[in-house]
Amino acid sequence: MGSVVTVEEVNAFYDSVFRGAGEQERVLEVRENYARIRQPVDQGNIRPGGYINGPTQMAVADSAAYIAVFTRIGITPMALTSNLNINFMRPCIGDAVIAEAHLLKLGKTLAVISVDIRAEGSDKLSSHATVNYSIPLEPTS
Repeated sequence: MGSVVTVEEVNAFYDSVFRGAGEQERVLEVRENYARIRQPVDQGNIRPGGYINGPTQMAVADSAAYIAVFTRIGITPMALTSNLNINFMRPCIGDAVIAEAHLLKLGKTLAVISVDIRAEGSDKLSSHATVNYSIPLEPTS
């Protein structure tokens, strides 16, 4: 079995729902239980020292987790974050952030996702998040 959504479908959904959000992340890859996304950054995402700030890393972790859930249940706009825990391990320095999300468990009403975050081009983790998503009882596509 593969992902029930395609990269193109998710990017089109993001384009239609999150208009005006600036240069937003793009889905690079989806497969069952997995999503990889890229978020470009600019000066508004950089803290002193040239580091990509924590809120940007948290947002990209949340978004990647959301999309990983879609790979199993389809595009479900009302799936909502119920918890996000992030550990910052080293400075994230670069022009973009890459997040890789792995859906660990999907129940009837809750999903648990692990997300690794790196600066684009780096093989070292900048941060790691565990995200829980609340799943609506009747998914909508």
